Amino acid sequence: MLILAGCGGKSGTPKGVEKVYYPGWWRTQDSPDYVFTYGVGEKVSQNSSFDAAKANAMLEAAQYVESYVQGMVKNYEEEAGVNNPQVLAVVTKVVKDVAKAKFTNTLVNQQETLIVDTDAGKRYKTFVRVSIPKDSINKNMLNKIKNEEALYNQFKASQAFDDLEKTMEKYDE
Repeated sequence: MLILAGCGGKSGTPKGVEKVYYPGWWRTQDSPDYVFTYGVGEKVSQNSSFDAAKANAMLEAAQYVESYVQGMVKNYEEEAGVNNPQVLAVVTKVVKDVAKAKFTNTLVNQQETLIVDTDAGKRYKTFVRVSIPKDSINKNMLNKIKNEEALYNQFKASQAFDDLEKTMEKYDE
């Protein structure tokens, strides 16, 4: 005798759950020479939605750079055993300055705009991908460090600084 048992009921998506749309290129990092950041904006006009999406992507870039710079500085601090409050204050200033910086050669290299119906009427929803050359980020950081003499004198003797300069030489070739 064969007995089959199973749970009856509906299968599929639970009630009230919808998938949110993103373009196929969203969150891809497909070049080692660039940092790609992403933004989305939804506004009444198409231009405003593009501007909002790009602003959000640039904000993400600043946040990425801040964590990138902090990581390099943390490596330096661990290597050098730095506990000098003056040097640490300068490090904090450099991190903030680099994160606020305007990047050269940035480009919106992917964009998609949708017209969406909302309770308030039709709106434009724009997705963008901004590419930032890594050498732009590194050069900016290197220049800020060199401009802060106290930090530069401490940092230039470290392996982290040598690594940064070697990375910069690769981009200059």
